[in-house]
Amino acid sequence: MIPALIAWHALVASAAPVLARRLGRRVFLWCALAPAVTLGWIVAVAPKVRAGDPATASIRWVPALGLELGFRMDGFGLLMAGVVAGIGLLVFAYARSYFAGHEHPKLGALGAHLVGFAGAMFGLVTADNVFALFVFWELTAVFSFLLIGFEDTKGSARGAAREALLITSLGGLALLAGLVLLTQAAGRASLAEILASPPRGGTVTAALVLVVVGAATKSAQVPFHSWLPAAMEAPTPVSAYLHSATMVKAGVYLVARFAPAYGATGVWRPLVIGIGLATMLVGGYRALRQHDLKLLLAFGTISQLGFLFVVFGAGTPTATKAGTAVLLAHALFKAALFLVTGIIDHQAHTRDIRRLDGIGRHHRLLAATGIAAAASMAGIPLSFGFVAKELALETWIDGPFAGPGNAAVLAGVVVASMLTVAYSARFVWGAFAAKGAFPGARAVGADMPAPSLAFLAPAALPAAAGVLFGLVPGRIGSLVVDAAAALGSVAAKGPAGAGLELWHGFTPALGLSALVLTGGGVLVAARRRVERLQTDAPSPVGAATGYQRSLEWLNLVADRTTAVLQNGSLPTYVAVVTITVVVVPGAVLVRHLQVPDGLVAAESWVQLAVVGLLAVAVGALVRIHRRFAAVLLVGAVGFLVAGLFVLQGGADLALTLVLIETLGIVIFVLVLRHLPERFRAPVGRGVVAARAAVAVAGGVFVTGFLLTAGAARTAAPVGEALIDQALPLGGGRNVVNVILTDFRALDTLGEISVLLVAALGIGALVTAGRGRSREEQR
Repeated sequence: MIPALIAWHALVASAAPVLARRLGRRVFLWCALAPAVTLGWIVAVAPKVRAGDPATASIRWVPALGLELGFRMDGFGLLMAGVVAGIGLLVFAYARSYFAGHEHPKLGALGAHLVGFAGAMFGLVTADNVFALFVFWELTAVFSFLLIGFEDTKGSARGAAREALLITSLGGLALLAGLVLLTQAAGRASLAEILASPPRGGTVTAALVLVVVGAATKSAQVPFHSWLPAAMEAPTPVSAYLHSATMVKAGVYLVARFAPAYGATGVWRPLVIGIGLATMLVGGYRALRQHDLKLLLAFGTISQLGFLFVVFGAGTPTATKAGTAVLLAHALFKAALFLVTGIIDHQAHTRDIRRLDGIGRHHRLLAATGIAAAASMAGIPLSFGFVAKELALETWIDGPFAGPGNAAVLAGVVVASMLTVAYSARFVWGAFAAKGAFPGARAVGADMPAPSLAFLAPAALPAAAGVLFGLVPGRIGSLVVDAAAALGSVAAKGPAGAGLELWHGFTPALGLSALVLTGGGVLVAARRRVERLQTDAPSPVGAATGYQRSLEWLNLVADRTTAVLQNGSLPTYVAVVTITVVVVPGAVLVRHLQVPDGLVAAESWVQLAVVGLLAVAVGALVRIHRRFAAVLLVGAVGFLVAGLFVLQGGADLALTLVLIETLGIVIFVLVLRHLPERFRAPVGRGVVAARAAVAVAGGVFVTGFLLTAGAARTAAPVGEALIDQALPLGGGRNVVNVILTDFRALDTLGEISVLLVAALGIGALVTAGRGRSREEQR
């Protein structure tokens, strides 16, 4: 059923641009059918999946090679797929109202891309084959590029889309390399099987580092986070869906899958938790200085994604359960906050908190929705965010690190959580408070039209869910525990497997929560001083500046490399290709060089004589400077090789070669008579020596490769079967002719076509110079 649902997304996406011509913005209701059907199927299979029977599917790709695309949805995949489909359904309903009043000619394409993304994300969280996972991983990047660049007439949107694609594609390449190494080490491509019996060793360690790099780029971790704020150029429905609730969680999903199996591996925890902690602090710090509500939420998202890295990265049972709760809470409150921001932008035509004034006083339901979601983000008691954050703090009170390392991580989480409280309050204050406009800005808000209930409902539903799950966490606790258990680190019984609770008594985690709220309150009270300090503090090179400089450096290196390697010189091209062939596979060939048994230098003195003449002809060829003489020597080399074929009994092959060489000489003569008699002036001795070295290295490599290939044969030569089958299958005793006209007839036809095209081209070159003087031809 999983492949059918992915195909259903493709069908809905394909029809959206056509239907948009008739439906207008109502096309988003058509697009909503894709996540709606998926969500219905998820609800239907949820009891079976949560009982420990994953939904699986398999598509045989290349049966002869044992390749198949496997899909598997366990408890954690169920939660992720539910988030993808559930938030997607809300976003499509919201988009219908968001685009009211300004019909865009590309709404059909926008809907198609959103549905395509939803299908790719659903495929990603259900893929069991690691290479299928990578394909869906890259598809999310492609759809993100298209969606961020939706307003393609704006240079800023095109630049943001390019930045997101470049950074996430870089991570995708790292992920692919890591998955290849991991698959080679494990001997299988099923993610579930790899993590059930994880391989170890140096290769696996390198693979894990590459996987983490891929996850960090997709989830906007430091130092790869600059693309996420830039992606706010996309319409708000896109930001709410991709860049808060779903796509940015792809990296978190990967970390969550790998952490229980590799959490105890030496490099894993320091790397993942270090990246996540730095991201928490940087994102929270930057959020406090933003005046655009979407940018504030974007940096807040970066901080929260870092939080998920820190919690999931530990890989312990308690951390896994806490991470699953935080992931669900974040999807609910951040989607609601982005949708509320879109409503304000749509109705007030601004997101600048320096202009927004008194919206909460006039639009109480909208303000209640935003405040409830922001309270969950800040971890205020009675919200689901508070329940999830309590679990996360409990994880690090007795965390996996020994000694001061654990205390340092816990201190970092507490400080970053204070920043979260502060920027959550900044959002509420900036969006809804009656504060008056900043000097020089025109106040907006009192006259803002009220949004319709259909516009507000998609934002109110996840905000209300955050309140409900906070007051009665047991209603969602079993789903969270089942999802964590599916990751393989949470026992069915015991503290880690217990459900979620609002009140755990007077615990150290409660004390830290109180400290976080107090510290956040202090930052809120001193917000003007904090903002002034940020403005006056020296600004280090930011991620956006680093990206721009890296892009400039990359372009400079590309220009200079192209100038050297693509300079129009045929010898340069041949040298680059030869050096690459010699260095890359040659390093392996040196270690595995073999010589066939029974190898002899020559079978007769005649062969030695012909080879000697070949060497003389080649030596003269590289030293000659007259074009006609060079052509004759090339022909001589071909005729001598034909002589070797005659000595080995291949008279037919020798005759074919003689004919080709004769034709080649005639064509060369016809063309070269229009060119200068001599080659250009000889190059310096150093260049000659370098070319000679490359030529010798290429010859040695080819010789070694042929020897090793001959020695590595494990089956009988295919030539014996061709000889046996020439008469019964081809009806001929001339084996060469039967091969050319029967066994490989299509190949021969292709070669004849190539020769025909080449002959036509040569004929055109020969006749092109007629009627022109020799000087003009030169």
